[in-house]
Parts: sequence; C-alpha cells; structure tokens
Amino acid sequence: DLILGPWSDAHLAGLDDADLALYDSLLNENDQDLLPWVLGQRQPPERLAGLIAEIGAFARARLSR
Repeated sequence: DLILGPWSDAHLAGLDDADLALYDSLLNENDQDLLPWVLGQRQPPERLAGLIAEIGAFARARLSR
C-alpha cells in the first residue's frame, strides 16, 4: 500500500483499459513478490516488467524528495 497507493492515486485515472487490466493483474500477484520486484532485487514477470519499472521509478522519486 505504501508503494502502490501513491502511484495509483497519481496514475489510475489516466490509464487506458489495457493498462488498467495489467495493473489489475499486478494486484493479483503475491505481496511477497511485489516488493523485491519494485526494489530490483528480483526480476518481475516479463508482462509486468514495464509497469513495475514505472512504479519503482515513481517510488524512488517520491522518497528522494
């Protein structure tokens, strides 16, 4: 919630149907997998790699303020 919540608040309204479906599939992943993916500690599934990279960059930018 600390990572996905702020990203969702900033981006969900602008997503198209395909991106919303991809985000929904991300939410179905195990929480234990999400953090290592976002932190770059483990490789995410290819279908989620772009979205995970975007979320990670957003989170890092937020934390560096």
